[in-house]
This record gives sequence, structure tokens and C-alpha cells, in this order.
Amino acid sequence: MESNRQRKVAQIIQEDFAELFRKQAAESRQSILVSVSDVKVTADLGNAKIYLSIFPQEFRSAVMKEIEENKAQYRNFIGQKMAKQVRVIPNLNFYLDTALDDVERLDRELRGEGDNPIL
Repeated sequence: MESNRQRKVAQIIQEDFAELFRKQAAESRQSILVSVSDVKVTADLGNAKIYLSIFPQEFRSAVMKEIEENKAQYRNFIGQKMAKQVRVIPNLNFYLDTALDDVERLDRELRGEGDNPIL
């Protein structure tokens, strides 16, 4: 069960990263959409799990690799945004959110377009 403080810190992280990724997408010549689907913060506010949805799918591995390589810069960015609100800047862990892909795959399966035959 999350505390109010955890939810508030998670919301701040989500909003700041959403804005950062939006600006990066606008500056980029490629049409890649990176959205922050969820943020979970541990009870001690020391770690943050950031779930990202990346479209189109063929760029996912490259974008995730780039994000992992620049993790220290992202932590510095969030540290500047949250400096007055928290004592410790959380360690950032980025994860690929595939929930929409799972929903789409299930929908295809239910329509009989997947590997399962219609019974």
C-alpha cells in the first residue's frame, strides 16, 4: 500500500519525465513516442521504477538502450527538478511497459487471427 508521499513523488517523476520525453521527441527527426505509463516508488523513496511505452515497436530496444546509457543524466535531471522536495534523489530503473501489446495480442486471439483456432 502506497503512502501519500510515495504517490506524490511518483507523480512528480512521471510528469517531469513525460515532459522531458515529449521535448526530446519534438527535437528528434525520428517520429518516436515515449510515454511514461507508470511510476512506482519504494517506501524509503530510494528507488523508482519507471515504466515506459515506446512506439513504434521496432525502436524499443534502441530507445531502451539509449535510456539505460543515459540513466545518470536522467537522475541528474530529476534531481534538479525535485531538489527542494526530497532529501534523497531516487535511483531510477526503467522498464518497458508491454501492457498495450498484451491487450492487442489478446484481442487478435479472441478474433481468431492469432495462433489459436476458433472453436
